[in-house]
Amino acid sequence: MKIKSSFRLEPGRLAPSHDIDKINKILESEHQHDVNFIGQERAQQALEFGLDMTMKGYNLFVMGEPATGRHTLINNHLKQVAKDKETPYEWCYVNNFDEARSPNFIPLSPGDGRRFSKDIDTLIDDILNTFPAAFDNPAFQRKWRNIEQHFNLKYQKAIDDVEIKATQNSVMLVEEKGTVSFAPVHGGKALSDAEFSGLDEKTKQHFFDVISELEEILTETLLELPLWKREMFEAQKKLGRETIESALKPMLKDLEHKYSAELGIVKFVKDMRDTLIELIQDYLSSEADDDKDADEIDVRKVLEEQLKPNVLTRQEPSSGAPIIYEANPTFQNVFGKIEYSSVQGSVYTSYQMVRAGALHKANGGYLLIEADKLIGQPSVWEALKLAIKSHQIKMESPSGEANIVNASSLNPAPIPLDVKVILMGSRELYYLMQEYDSEFNELFRVLADFEHYISLTDKALHGFVQKVKGYAHDHGMVLSGNAVAELLHFSFRQAEHQHKLSARFADVLELVGEAHFFAKRDSKTASAPNTLVKVTQDHVKAALDAKQTRSGQISESFLEDIQEGQILIDTDGFEVGKLNGLTVLEIGDTVFGTPARISATVYAGSNGVVDIEREVELGKAIHSKGVMLLSGYLGNKYAQDFALSFSANIALEQSYGHIDGDSASLGEVCTLLSAITQIPLNQGIAITGSINQHGQVQSIGGVNEKIEGFYKLCVARGLTGQQGVIIPKTNCINLVLSSEVQQAVEKGLFHVYAVEQVDDAMSILTGKVAGEMSLRGRYPRDSVNGIAAQRLRHIADITNHEFGE
Repeated sequence: MKIKSSFRLEPGRLAPSHDIDKINKILESEHQHDVNFIGQERAQQALEFGLDMTMKGYNLFVMGEPATGRHTLINNHLKQVAKDKETPYEWCYVNNFDEARSPNFIPLSPGDGRRFSKDIDTLIDDILNTFPAAFDNPAFQRKWRNIEQHFNLKYQKAIDDVEIKATQNSVMLVEEKGTVSFAPVHGGKALSDAEFSGLDEKTKQHFFDVISELEEILTETLLELPLWKREMFEAQKKLGRETIESALKPMLKDLEHKYSAELGIVKFVKDMRDTLIELIQDYLSSEADDDKDADEIDVRKVLEEQLKPNVLTRQEPSSGAPIIYEANPTFQNVFGKIEYSSVQGSVYTSYQMVRAGALHKANGGYLLIEADKLIGQPSVWEALKLAIKSHQIKMESPSGEANIVNASSLNPAPIPLDVKVILMGSRELYYLMQEYDSEFNELFRVLADFEHYISLTDKALHGFVQKVKGYAHDHGMVLSGNAVAELLHFSFRQAEHQHKLSARFADVLELVGEAHFFAKRDSKTASAPNTLVKVTQDHVKAALDAKQTRSGQISESFLEDIQEGQILIDTDGFEVGKLNGLTVLEIGDTVFGTPARISATVYAGSNGVVDIEREVELGKAIHSKGVMLLSGYLGNKYAQDFALSFSANIALEQSYGHIDGDSASLGEVCTLLSAITQIPLNQGIAITGSINQHGQVQSIGGVNEKIEGFYKLCVARGLTGQQGVIIPKTNCINLVLSSEVQQAVEKGLFHVYAVEQVDDAMSILTGKVAGEMSLRGRYPRDSVNGIAAQRLRHIADITNHEFGE
């Protein structure tokens, strides 16, 4: 017992302590709404630098694991930065009247997009109210008739000249339904066909000759008739155009004057003039009414399709820079898309069917994208790099994308781009992109590294408490000091460190929300309006227990198998060559510790230490490395004056899956020494830790889960007061054990031992002194090391003798 007591940890060293008074003082202080960063000073400085740097290439890569709150922290910080930035332009596409397939863009001041669109609607209303009513004006009608009369006079004079010659030759000119013909006259009247047939041949021939001559004269006279008609139509068209221009001029002038500061709109209004005149002549003039059925044509729709702007992005004045998070960075979601419509089997598109992407929306501000999702879309990553370098958003189909057959395509003018791109990803992905993409460092020069763990300073504690306090208040609850202490314990547990919090702050807030559920269930005032629900330590513990129950089926199944004897684990007594090692199993999001028996056998031979797990290809590289170190340790410690020669087999019993990690190497060397010395080991004490070739015990992971996994088994079988766990001394700072284990240790029902050397562990497990080497290089005969050295020498002698024979 004296040997064990020197390595036994006091209950106060099993978990961090909390200053409740300090926590309560922070809870009672005024709530701070601007607590964004908790202990992430390095990342905060990098963000501030990257967001304020305006030179090319200073985009950001935010390094950190999911659930560390990086997205929330970045978003909150960006909101503070963005609100002081200048609100960027709104962007819209308008019709290119010279080339409809290449629409032009117009930058608009914030808020002008809606205003401009409404003004175009008003312009269309004014046009429809003005035309075709403007053509009913008496002055216009008089000028129109004058043009027609001028044509009719010319025509009538030509007809009259021909008619005079016809009369002189006893022929009558007949004009019927726009057709001119001639008829012979005899006795003062036109002859009918029957009467003409009764004439003599000479008279008939005379009339034939005269009429033929008259027809030639008529043809020559009316030769310029098409020119006269064209002149009439052009004069009428000019009159109509002048009338339209006169009516349109004040409308367009008002629009130009209203947007005199927007050069893009002024140019667009000037460019639309000719097209607008043509549209009115085609659809709203007096001749248009004759040619087209007004019921079949929606003139407003025609005008809107040609004139109305397609406002891609909208900004509220003085709203600051936009912050856009693109959760699904496909090509269309990032760069926008051009939609198509089908009418009677024909596919078409127009500038009004251009849709904005995340780059358009973030233009002038900030675009956040998950890096792993982005590089999963190769065409998007390459196009994004090109957009950043060229400072333009060019809308085009990604390479390899199938085009619509027989569909007209658009080539919108590229929009100038000014955006700060913020990629979020893991450490591994950052270094991978650095290695394989030569342009990455050129474009993303700022690294904001979010740490996994946060040192518990007064500032970090203050930020932690303020954050959970604010979250609780926003969700209708108030936290007690002990509840916050339990949340701190949970965060310490996640970080596996007594002086560091986990950066996965989202998990803490999730636990607060789950504790709220149990607090509401217990609270009598839960249904009262405007009443904050009190959340205590018990509610937080209830939430943790419920979480464990929901995900604990697999760990309970392992425990049941051990209880039923399906898995052979002893928790009391002494055995030679057997020991309980501690393992951690990770299945999905479930992590739990469970004991695993380590067994070893030793016999004369020259095979050395054989790792059965490795031989059957269940042991992975790190585990195999840990076992191979055993030979180095044994040779260095015991075989300085003889050749080490023995055979041993080591295995983790009843393990049927792959094993990795070297945390079993301390248990394996202790089991091997027991098999060598035939000294039994205490089965009530489980062990974890890795070693080096000099017998020093090194840190391992999952120490809390391992201890609690063995503790649960001992509780299930009944605590004897002799049970416990051996861990590396360097892992003491990682201890954040549950209050149940702490209480058991305080009562002396369970123990945690911390060791630095293999000898320390052997002393605890055997109850015997390990033994130190004397100046003569010998160990005490009755010590563990002395017996081990004698036994190894004896096995080596047997092996060498057999080999010599």
